[in-house]
Amino acid sequence: MVMEVAEVRTPGIGVAHNLRAVKVVVHREALRFLDDRSRMISTLIQPVLWLFVLGTGFGTLVQGAIPGIDYRTFIYPGMISMTVMTTAMFSAGSIVWDREYGFLREMLVAPVSRGAIVTGKCLGGAMVATLQGVVVLALAGLVGVPYDPVLMVSLLLMMFLTAFTVTAFGVLVAAKMKGITAFFAIVQMVMMPMLFLSGAMFPLANLPAWLHILTTINPLTYAVDPLRQSVFSHLDLPAEVSAVLNPGVQWAGWQVPVALELGLVAVTGLILLMAAVARFRKGD
Repeated sequence: MVMEVAEVRTPGIGVAHNLRAVKVVVHREALRFLDDRSRMISTLIQPVLWLFVLGTGFGTLVQGAIPGIDYRTFIYPGMISMTVMTTAMFSAGSIVWDREYGFLREMLVAPVSRGAIVTGKCLGGAMVATLQGVVVLALAGLVGVPYDPVLMVSLLLMMFLTAFTVTAFGVLVAAKMKGITAFFAIVQMVMMPMLFLSGAMFPLANLPAWLHILTTINPLTYAVDPLRQSVFSHLDLPAEVSAVLNPGVQWAGWQVPVALELGLVAVTGLILLMAAVARFRKGD
């Protein structure tokens, strides 16, 4: 008598299967963020302090140099970037915690592509960081930025793009990290200089040559400048004031269009995403 052997079928790893995996990872990131209220509060304290405490203090010193505008209005786009960057890095850093508790290994052995897991992580981090940035958007009226619907929507889209790129960078760094302390040490060493050299705190006009070069080659500059361009386009300021405070990014005297700046941020994010996927495919 011949015994029949039941056929065992494994689910195919197709596009729909990977899309479901991306959705699951994004959902997990959202739940983790909403359940961690201390993280929500801590990532907001720094930009709020910079905006209202430091911004008010510095504003008293520079109010004569920038007539017609509050210094807090000027640094508002930079504070949006800081909020998004901080939250995105926390999301990327959770990979290190997942590795320590063994959850990352369980995800990597699941019957889905590692590219789907990394993509879901980046999209989830971008979504969470954008939601956190909404709180800073709600403070716009307190610093002289109008609640214009077109402005708010454009800022949201730029925030998401920036958050995706920053999260992809954080995931790339966290791919082989064994400890959370080392991860945040490297992130702080890289991201804080990038933030200060992005024009978030000072205008990009009339800079010394060496500082102009550093701001030009800084990828974060091309995320902060479109935010400021959008904000200033909805402010009623004299042309000479806008020329000083919002000159845009220039390459050898040629002003870089906002569309090109956003394109550079998007391309950088995709390159970082592909690099992160490649690192995860090499094994954990």
